[in-house]
Amino acid sequence: MRHYGKQFWRSVPFLRLLIPLTAGILIEQAASLSITVIGITASFSSCIFCSVNFLPIAHKYRYRWVTGLSLNLMICCLGSALMNCQNIENDRHWIGHSIKGKETILVTLQESLIKKTNSFKVTAKAESILINGEWTMVKGNILLYFKNDSLPVGLAYGTQIVISKTLQPITNSGNPGGFDYKRYCASQDIHYQVYLLPIDYKVLQGDKKNRLTDLLINSRNDVLALFRKWVTGQKETGVAEALLIGYRDDLDKDLVQAYSNTGVVHIIAISGLHLGMIYGLMVLILKPFRKIKWIRFFKPILILLVLWGFSLLAGAAASILRSAVMFSFIVIGESLGRKTNIYNTLAASAFCLLVYNPYFFWDVGFQLSYAAVLSIILFMKPIYKQLYFTNKLLNQIWQLNAVTLSAQVLTLPIILFYFHQFPNLFLFTNFITVPLSGFILYGELLLLVVAKIPVLALWIGKSISFLIAEMDGLIERTNRIPFSVTDNIQMGLVQTILLYFVICYLAYWLLQKRTHAFITGSGFLCIFFFIHCLTRFQQLQQQKLIVYNIPKHTAIDLIENTHFLFLGDSAITGQGSLQRFHLRPSRLQYGVTATEILSNTDIRGPLISGRRKTALIISRNTRFTPLVQKIPVDIIIISGNPKVYLSQLATVFDCKQWVFDSSNPLWKIRYWKKDADSLHLRHHTVSEQGAFETDL
Repeated sequence: MRHYGKQFWRSVPFLRLLIPLTAGILIEQAASLSITVIGITASFSSCIFCSVNFLPIAHKYRYRWVTGLSLNLMICCLGSALMNCQNIENDRHWIGHSIKGKETILVTLQESLIKKTNSFKVTAKAESILINGEWTMVKGNILLYFKNDSLPVGLAYGTQIVISKTLQPITNSGNPGGFDYKRYCASQDIHYQVYLLPIDYKVLQGDKKNRLTDLLINSRNDVLALFRKWVTGQKETGVAEALLIGYRDDLDKDLVQAYSNTGVVHIIAISGLHLGMIYGLMVLILKPFRKIKWIRFFKPILILLVLWGFSLLAGAAASILRSAVMFSFIVIGESLGRKTNIYNTLAASAFCLLVYNPYFFWDVGFQLSYAAVLSIILFMKPIYKQLYFTNKLLNQIWQLNAVTLSAQVLTLPIILFYFHQFPNLFLFTNFITVPLSGFILYGELLLLVVAKIPVLALWIGKSISFLIAEMDGLIERTNRIPFSVTDNIQMGLVQTILLYFVICYLAYWLLQKRTHAFITGSGFLCIFFFIHCLTRFQQLQQQKLIVYNIPKHTAIDLIENTHFLFLGDSAITGQGSLQRFHLRPSRLQYGVTATEILSNTDIRGPLISGRRKTALIISRNTRFTPLVQKIPVDIIIISGNPKVYLSQLATVFDCKQWVFDSSNPLWKIRYWKKDADSLHLRHHTVSEQGAFETDL
């Protein structure tokens, strides 16, 4: 590993710019500074910068640190300003400032409709809103849901419709440890959603399209139609679509989980791997023509057009945009006859992307992509040099494995933090599937070329289907091996940061043999394990009741120490996707595993007694009769849409907290809430307020 001193910092100007830009983005996210404060700070720092530069040379050199500090502060303000401007809630035309109830809104569909289980989903751009008889311009995106059996013909990208229905704000489920869907949508300027029946909207004549977007959507639809025609098998078609253009709506959910468990999910998530294959293919195709003079000028332009066209066709995800920008810097540098600094190129691509959209910083693909590339740059050669093979084939195999191993070093903390699991057999699966996916990708590109020749398209389609089926089979068989994945790993943000310190210092010690690095890294490792032990000790003392927010379902966890007992619908236990999305994050957060017996929790029918509180579940099968003296209970959970009146229940039970779970219809919950308010009863609606959790 090289020494990183002053000379290195001079060679990576974009890295020096990226650090303050990122700091500004983080400050704005945490503090939500106004644009006025940001402007005043930027003006003050620019005045200091200019003042120092007007000083005599001797003083200018003496106070050069002030110049550097003020310049970094200006770039930090740039990051905060970009983040502030990207947040559409700060725009005076944002639709959220104009909504007061049921409004009439003109919207334009921004994509093709996506079929869900019981509806069609599409993102629409708000154009204007009717206020006091006049149309007023508004901004913002809205998620539209159409009933699948009443969808009018002709709804497509660019279609304009007028909707007349109350918009619902996007909310999170509120389940412990759950995915922050609200923030994810907000990063795409989506804050509202609405479910539309035929009477709620009117389709207008004509459309409003962007030519480039329309071309890309039509091209994508043509590619999808081609794959669905020639690639046989539902699973195989879904993988083919995801691998080439990043279309994931046809992917089998269990298959995606298998890819994740075996450490090869990057194959079906468009990333630098795919763009690198395209780049390598273009270089190979143009290599025989390198002696032609005009090709030297045409080559970089053609490569850039292909790379960016592919990136846009694949949906312009953060991970592939990063690769496109980085490859663009490499291609331009090579065409100018200049050797680029890979660190500066990497930092430049990140800088450009964050200037374009600061919200990319929180994109998991963005983080994993940069961590993987940086990890390969830093650790690939040291790992590769640990073994030496004279046989060329074995040497190539080891080189491929060295790349895979090195990529895991800096991505490990991110994987543990977001996915709470580690694929133990990633080396084996990557060794086989990465080259195989390359053949599949090139086969798909060939299929696009010969699509007009049915005989060739048929055989190429069959070959692609066979290769994908073999790859899927390998992944699924590997996933069934008991030790294929280590899951239920708990990692908080602080532990993730500490793990990065541990990795960096211990790597520095191994590569440079510096004792102080080993001592420092060991110190951070001790802190890491101390936090883990402290968390585990707290979990051993816990006893909780959690009522989850799963629409139309009853789902209750009783947690005691590191065990839990599930009380709820059998449909949830039969659907792996519902458990992974709603229940698993909470159980990971509390560090629990399944058990059938809770030693300190007494369960007698619908009555649950803990060390501190008692809870009663009232469902359709619950029967009760009025008593002379009320029965004291701390929590009553009404579940399963029972035919009860809150006023009658209040004459039987003396309850401190009433909970209405998500299995009850909204219209009935509204009546119960009215009764609860009139009787001055404390209540919690799970479908509106999120999961209910309390210590038992």
